Amino acid sequence: MTWFIDRRLNGKNKSTVNRQRFLRRYKAQIKQSISEAINKRSVTDVDSGESVSIPTDDISEPMFHQGRGGLRHRVHPGNDHFIQNDRIERPQGGGGGGSGSGQGQASQDGEGQDEFVFQISKDEYLDLLFEDLALPNLKKNQHRQLNEYKTHRAGFTSNGVPANISVVRSLQNSLARRTAMTAGKRRELHALETELETISHSEPAQLLEEERLRREIAELRAKIERVPFIDTFDLRYKNYEKRPEPSSQAVMFCLMDVSGSMDQATKDMAKRFYILLYLFLSRTYKNVEVVYIRHHTQAKEVDEHEFFYSQETGGRLSPARLNSWMK
Repeated sequence: MTWFIDRRLNGKNKSTVNRQRFLRRYKAQIKQSISEAINKRSVTDVDSGESVSIPTDDISEPMFHQGRGGLRHRVHPGNDHFIQNDRIERPQGGGGGGSGSGQGQASQDGEGQDEFVFQISKDEYLDLLFEDLALPNLKKNQHRQLNEYKTHRAGFTSNGVPANISVVRSLQNSLARRTAMTAGKRRELHALETELETISHSEPAQLLEEERLRREIAELRAKIERVPFIDTFDLRYKNYEKRPEPSSQAVMFCLMDVSGSMDQATKDMAKRFYILLYLFLSRTYKNVEVVYIRHHTQAKEVDEHEFFYSQETGGRLSPARLNSWMK
């Protein structure tokens, strides 16, 4: 009997447990497929997952069935060729006699089964890629970030050099100060001017009172004019401060000795190391430039494809000559 489970009404990630169980069960086949896929990927191509293919024979599940041989009693509906005690000729080539997919020659009827292909995520790909890689038991030190200090505006300050003076902010402070210091005197001046205008148009003329008002108005105007236009208290300077910022660019040098002692397995291990190094740098720096250098008796800068797959070989370059070439 076949059972169908309707998962359409379930939320997302409901089958995560089944997926993890599947990855654990066929980890060996998946890792083998990933090892073959590394040769097709670029060192900097780490932002996507990977399509993994597994032969269908490897994912067959165990089941109970009758073994071969022995006495069997079966009823075959529609049998019109044989009767009881008839002898049936054994098929040529074994017990099955059918054709299909599997090891050996292709099926004659053109039918077969493709490999099982599925997609793994970026995290699953990286976990399987670096699972067998390990570092010695060294003391874990905190990575020291390379910081660059950049100057940023940080408001205004009352002290500074004349080159950083803010004219607009200083004039605003000057206007606010003069307005606050002369507000009362201006109100009093306005009242005296109104009173003087009223007395000057009245009959009979009040000369003594008018003269007194004119003296008080002159004194108030003199007091207002004595308020300085700008004071050292009004001056404001642009303030700058240095803030540490992590360096946003890095250069990654990939070196490979292509002398006769380098085999393909060592090159594959080097590619995994460079992928791991690129992942580490890309977490710290926004832009990472990768430079590929192959060397035997001579060193030269190449592209990624030539770096990993070129057939050129030679002797060994001494470290001193390599360091001088790098400089």
